[in-house]
Amino acid sequence: MKSVAILQSNYLPWKGYFDIIHDVDLFVFYDDLQYTKNDWRNRNRIKTGNGAEWITIPAGEDSNRLVCEVTIANPLWQTKHWKTLQQNYGRSPHFSRYAPFFQEFYLGREWKSLSQLNHYLIREFAREFLGITTEFRDSREYAAKGHKLERLLDLVRMTGADRYVSGPAAKSYVDPHRFSEIGVELVWKDYSGYPEYPQRYPPFEHRVSIVDLLFNVGPEAPWYIWGWRGDPRNPAAPTPA
Repeated sequence: MKSVAILQSNYLPWKGYFDIIHDVDLFVFYDDLQYTKNDWRNRNRIKTGNGAEWITIPAGEDSNRLVCEVTIANPLWQTKHWKTLQQNYGRSPHFSRYAPFFQEFYLGREWKSLSQLNHYLIREFAREFLGITTEFRDSREYAAKGHKLERLLDLVRMTGADRYVSGPAAKSYVDPHRFSEIGVELVWKDYSGYPEYPQRYPPFEHRVSIVDLLFNVGPEAPWYIWGWRGDPRNPAAPTPA
């Protein structure tokens, strides 16, 4: 069975994004879609002393673009985001472990493409920090045809998938019967049950960037994303059949 997930790229995604990547054999970045302002493409949330706050890449106001066409004109945000991470996570247990990577990312080069930036971060986090071996591809390699669900189905077919893993938000527009018609099993990802971890600035918040998990638990991060399932040490883990 070949499992595939297809998602738009996000900036510093939350742990659930990487949970899906870990579930599949192939992950396809779906950035040749309409760009939406004030969405996860160019921003995410981190924990601060004032609660969860947004960090946002300035990507302009033009909505008439695909995600892969979004350019970043002003590089000043890079220094700002690096300082923001330092200020809010500098005293976290594992900040020093990842600091060289983030310093090089923010200060070592100038990023012009939002899509390219997101792809780089997601791949590096998955492979280098979380040990995920999933293959990554770009939807533009397939030249899928059609609109909305038809285009997604065409893309799924071209990947050769037997199983398609989708986030629960897609239930509002995805018809499961259409996947059955092309012989692909549709699996809805369940984000419930994630165990809490030692997080600064209570109360605890799950829906924040993966950087929060990395800086606080370091190499143990994979356990808090998927390793806890079926682990008898965790009271929230499901009972094995």
